[in-house]
Amino acid sequence: MLLRRACVLSRIVSIPSISSLHRLLSATARAPAISPEKGFSVADYLVDTCGFTRPQALKASTKLSHLKSPANPDAVLAFLGGLGMSSADVAVAVVKDPQLLCAGVERTLAPVVLGLTGLGLSSPEIASLVPIAPHRFRFRSTVSKLQYYLPLFGSADKLFLAVKNNAYLLGSDLEKVERMLTARPESVRAMAACAQGIGVPLGSGMFRQALQAVAFLSEEKITAKVDYLKKTFRWSAAEVSIAVTRAPLLLRRSKDMLRRRSEFLISEVGLEPVYIAHRLIMICLSLEGRLRPRHYVLKFLKENGFLDNDWSFSSAFTKPDNVFVKKYICPHKEVAPHLAEDYAAACRGSLCMLLAALSLLIPDETYNLVHEPGYVDLVIP
Repeated sequence: MLLRRACVLSRIVSIPSISSLHRLLSATARAPAISPEKGFSVADYLVDTCGFTRPQALKASTKLSHLKSPANPDAVLAFLGGLGMSSADVAVAVVKDPQLLCAGVERTLAPVVLGLTGLGLSSPEIASLVPIAPHRFRFRSTVSKLQYYLPLFGSADKLFLAVKNNAYLLGSDLEKVERMLTARPESVRAMAACAQGIGVPLGSGMFRQALQAVAFLSEEKITAKVDYLKKTFRWSAAEVSIAVTRAPLLLRRSKDMLRRRSEFLISEVGLEPVYIAHRLIMICLSLEGRLRPRHYVLKFLKENGFLDNDWSFSSAFTKPDNVFVKKYICPHKEVAPHLAEDYAAACRGSLCMLLAALSLLIPDETYNLVHEPGYVDLVIP
């Protein structure tokens, strides 16, 4: 792995800035092909080749579990190096968006770079955009977004600064953005009044989100969504007011998403509605990728007497992954040696981990059995 890291990073540093897309693709094509490796470890690759810390690698590997070979990631790293990116900038981009390593060079990355070059962006400018918004390079629509925004901002530097301050800018619906920009002054004033009407005062740090939440929604639709929030989370009028004021974009969340979060947090975890109303971040977290796996770990620890009094669901759910693992999993390695890998598996949707974590329902010999070589794991679709 260390030899591969030296090889890949040397390519990143040594490939000069491209003068044409053909030259860049040629540089990528010359990268030595690596056949699929038996036992290839995504986490080890991220640590050895991309400079991830071990906790970062474990978290990111849940999104890259389908990778069976370093071939495509190596090609992506070589391509990014060909843009003139430093190894540090490449590492920043991949840490922000590990799935960038799965992007097809010829199918996705090259067309995006070609499109941005056609807009007049230089290779250094494109290279500087990658660490700011790496996930946008996996979508060809990014070209049309920049084509729209560049004349508005006047220069690439001003646009990139705006993207840095608002990561959602390049993901925004251009039709809605254009409607906002071309709306009549009285319409904008009406939207501002509507934002204040849901309890967010002008000048508040949340006012921009409130404006985005109510933009082009009728008063009837806003009222209906507030009523749905109130009913779904069993909130009082005061509690739903707190929720909408602190997190206006809840008004834009789908009913299905809100229903599923309510069923999990209230019915399954057993949290009180008022508790959720004051800790709204929990509603926005991934249900299968974070909330459910952590709930099962906490349930296992609590029912086996391993939790002290210094914990709460809100704190446990919202901690960074490396902090959660350090606080709730590492101290129990002796009594639950497979809990860390089971937790990582649960983030990928593995039913095996969910059953194993609830060891109180599974005899010790069964808990050990599911970790024997050759055991076929079941994956939740």
